[in-house]
Amino acid sequence: MIRVANYNRLTLARKTDNGGYLTDGEGNEVLLPNRYMPEEIETGDELEVFVYTDSEDRPVATTERPKIVEGGIAALQAVGFNYHGTFLDWGLPKDLFVPKRNQQAPMLVGEWYVVTVYVDNLTGRAVGSSKLNKIINNDEITVRPKEEVDILVATRKPKGFRVVINDRHWGMLYDNQIFTDVKLGMRMKAYVRKIADDRRIDVSLQQEGFDQVKIAAAEILTMIDQSGGLLPVGDKSEPEAVRMATGLSKKIFKRAVGYLMSRGLVENGGVSVKRAETPK
Repeated sequence: MIRVANYNRLTLARKTDNGGYLTDGEGNEVLLPNRYMPEEIETGDELEVFVYTDSEDRPVATTERPKIVEGGIAALQAVGFNYHGTFLDWGLPKDLFVPKRNQQAPMLVGEWYVVTVYVDNLTGRAVGSSKLNKIINNDEITVRPKEEVDILVATRKPKGFRVVINDRHWGMLYDNQIFTDVKLGMRMKAYVRKIADDRRIDVSLQQEGFDQVKIAAAEILTMIDQSGGLLPVGDKSEPEAVRMATGLSKKIFKRAVGYLMSRGLVENGGVSVKRAETPK
């Protein structure tokens, strides 16, 4: 069986002028256009491909990797619309269509939306939906404070980013907890900072407490070694300079450097940190 909106491991049955026909061994075939055909592939070889439908609703295979598969969750940008719905960029030549009936709120071109994908029973096409209340909600919280989680950066808010936690819950990542580049659609590791009484979840990109200091210290040592023994920021550097050089907040950076100094591993020159000449 060849599954639309999924990866399929298929066998090259024959080559034509338009590309190669791949089979599942049960009599089902799908075209892999020439532009995706590996030069070295021969009849009988297996290949993993993603299958979707073209503009005429015919199944077609590609070796490109989309941003989402059937049943998955992703933040995608709206790139076009017509009377019936909106088109989102999911990383393939044909954009993902989200019918109006599947939109939690009207979608605007240029904005980002968290969606899932399913295969329409009538057309056989992969379609998107932003109606996710049954999939993503905070009715029953399954995470706890300080737990490491996976987040999907969903939408920009005035004070930070709304994120999806473990593909199950909504949460917030505030700007004052960000010390590295964060972009819409990214998946990242994060840590639960707080769960409010109303089930709001706040996350941070860094661990809090002493564990965070030890992790940051190890990262600083690695950065020093990769920079030839000298890191061009110290405890007298501006917070933005520290963030740009290390991806850490000034507070955590100073605590981590102090931790390393107490063990004789580094020397702090105020505007730079270097390996200690005679570590303890």
